[in-house]
Amino acid sequence: MLFSSTTFLFAFLTLVLIGYYAVPRKFKNAVLLLFSLVFYAWGEPIYVFLMLGSIAVAYVTGLLCDKEKYKGKLPLVSMISAIIWNMGLLLFFKYTNFFITNANSLFDLNITPLKLTLPIGISFYSFQTLSYVIDVYKGEVRPQRNFLNLATYVTLFPQLIAGPIVRYQTIEDQLSGRKESLEKFARGVKRFSVGLGKKVILANNIGALFDEISKSPQSELSVAASWMGIIAFTFQIYFDFSGYSDMAIGLGNMFGFNFLENFKYPYVSDSITEFWRRWHISLSSWFRDYVYIPLGGNRKGKVRQCFNIMIVWFLTGFWHGANWNFMIWGVYFGIILLCEKLFLLKALGKLPAAARHIYALFLIIIGWGIFAFEDTSELIRNFKNMFGLGGLPLFNGTTDRFWLANYWMLFVILIIASLPLFRNIGGLLSAKKPAIYGCIIEPLCVAFLLLVSTAYLASNSFNPFLYFRF
Repeated sequence: MLFSSTTFLFAFLTLVLIGYYAVPRKFKNAVLLLFSLVFYAWGEPIYVFLMLGSIAVAYVTGLLCDKEKYKGKLPLVSMISAIIWNMGLLLFFKYTNFFITNANSLFDLNITPLKLTLPIGISFYSFQTLSYVIDVYKGEVRPQRNFLNLATYVTLFPQLIAGPIVRYQTIEDQLSGRKESLEKFARGVKRFSVGLGKKVILANNIGALFDEISKSPQSELSVAASWMGIIAFTFQIYFDFSGYSDMAIGLGNMFGFNFLENFKYPYVSDSITEFWRRWHISLSSWFRDYVYIPLGGNRKGKVRQCFNIMIVWFLTGFWHGANWNFMIWGVYFGIILLCEKLFLLKALGKLPAAARHIYALFLIIIGWGIFAFEDTSELIRNFKNMFGLGGLPLFNGTTDRFWLANYWMLFVILIIASLPLFRNIGGLLSAKKPAIYGCIIEPLCVAFLLLVSTAYLASNSFNPFLYFRF
């Protein structure tokens, strides 16, 4: 079930809100757990038991990782057991067929791939349960002795299938001590509406252009169209994923939770280092804290630091999916980040801000060009087309004019929406005219977004979610 669906908006969300606010405090987590399981089972009726198994493993190993209660090797063995369980699940369900296919190709084997369906959100809830157990072992959080609270944390439907990756330590106190309020609920509705608008009005519409260009025959394409398609995907993946994160944060607010930000206007960055401080923050910080720092971080010399960076970024690409393009994508950004850390950032600092921004955007777009195509032959063909090596004209008068005529205004809106312009204007109006802004302008904007988004959902069947598969 997607947030951007009429079933979720007008049936599921209505029922869970009524149930949540109708029961006393001691039953609220039980209501959230029940509805979260229904939410997951809607798309994965069998794999819900796999997720419950992961929760049970996290609960038991979390208790046994308590060094204050258990001495000797038991806490370490328990943590290692949790790592083996979670990584084993990910490797089996997400990468088994990838390994089989590549082994068949490399060694001329004929192993039949398994008939596996990837459990929705397994990458996210595996990382959450794993970070919980590791944090207990490190003494950064106390083990959760209430199974219901731990299960609520893992299954919490706002962030279950696509993040952000919510650390247990972030909401440990909120699981039992959060306070709902009308102000927080209203803030949640506003944030959810913004996220829904990003997803339905912006991402879906520009995604239709990328879908059309990527499926067009070579004879209808041009160099300009190939760039237009990847720029469209660049906007699609940002508004799709950041919109989903906004909806998750907004839903959390409605139930009294405060989740951390996952995106901070990444396309205003003037380096790739800055970009990854603004994009999918929960994932990059997870790899920093649970992979990069344990490997030694920058504490063991430059050579070891470079090695650690490349390991982290290979794993970041590997985490995104069982295809070579994701690993190439991770290594691509790892090499750039390595160059920036070693010498490039100093050189960039001497350039004008506009030049730095163009540099970052160009490399970001190329990165999404790698990410967009899981089929290696399509990936290579598209890059040949983009750089004039595919035998295409620079501009196709028929198709390019059609696409530009239909989408130029949307591109302008997307550029503006990628900047903190609306946030700054809202802050200015809120400071100067708080009553008018809070009581009239903001509620009207929220109502408009909900109305237009609902109209789009009712009339348009094109409603993909790019990170759903991860």
